[in-house]
Amino acid sequence: MKTTPSDESQLSSVRLLQLTDTHLFAPHDGCLLSVNTQDSFHAVVAEVIQQGTQFEALLATGDISQDHTEASYQKFVAGIEPLGLPCYWLPGNHDYKPCMNSVVSTPLIQDVTHALLGEHWQVLLLDSQVVGVPHGRLSDSQLDFLERKLTEHANRHTLVLLHHHPLLVNSAWLDQHSLKDAHEFWQVVDKHDNVRAVLCGHIHQEMDVIREGVRVLATPSTCVQFKPNSNEFALDTRAPGWRELELCADGTVNTEVKRLPHGSFRPDFNAEGY
Repeated sequence: MKTTPSDESQLSSVRLLQLTDTHLFAPHDGCLLSVNTQDSFHAVVAEVIQQGTQFEALLATGDISQDHTEASYQKFVAGIEPLGLPCYWLPGNHDYKPCMNSVVSTPLIQDVTHALLGEHWQVLLLDSQVVGVPHGRLSDSQLDFLERKLTEHANRHTLVLLHHHPLLVNSAWLDQHSLKDAHEFWQVVDKHDNVRAVLCGHIHQEMDVIREGVRVLATPSTCVQFKPNSNEFALDTRAPGWRELELCADGTVNTEVKRLPHGSFRPDFNAEGY
């Protein structure tokens, strides 16, 4: 969904690129459900560059690695170098934070959980990882951080990032791995009127819904896609994708999901899980 902003908001807007769930391996031939995740990631980056849209920053919302290795995170950093964008990232359930931290010294990776973008926006990055399990939770310290930043910058529109989906998506096998303390998360958000959107990954599919005036977005993976509205594990035929966002001065979020050509990087549809 994309709307045309006013001239004023367009002049002071912030354009962001989201890549999520790259699931990279150390070996060059590393595959997830028969998709070479390095090749699909590189193809997405190449297509973004080919389209020529200018962005201020890259958002990477978790599951960057599939095999927990330092080499997989180094691959991610090398893969985003052609974009020339500062990258704000956070961990997903498949990530290994000690190895993520091993590459934060690169100039591209912004090792922060809070960023002021432009004159009107702030971005908050939350860590919903629970080590060793696929579902997510936000610790008391994460919820306190969210509360504090929403209060400190009450005059700024806010984009909240996390890996796990804070709303159910009508897919039983995915929803059992959702943000388990979503109620506590929304309690904090509902106390403030400056959260405009919540952006996540994890579900390998597109979501764009409004909850109590807050836009909740999820984005396709750069590798395999999960079939929407399926109670059992199932893969989708849609191609790898990414999300583009424009954060406008008036708080409007214009956003669009784009994908590689149909038929690109088809997975093993006989797989029963991963």
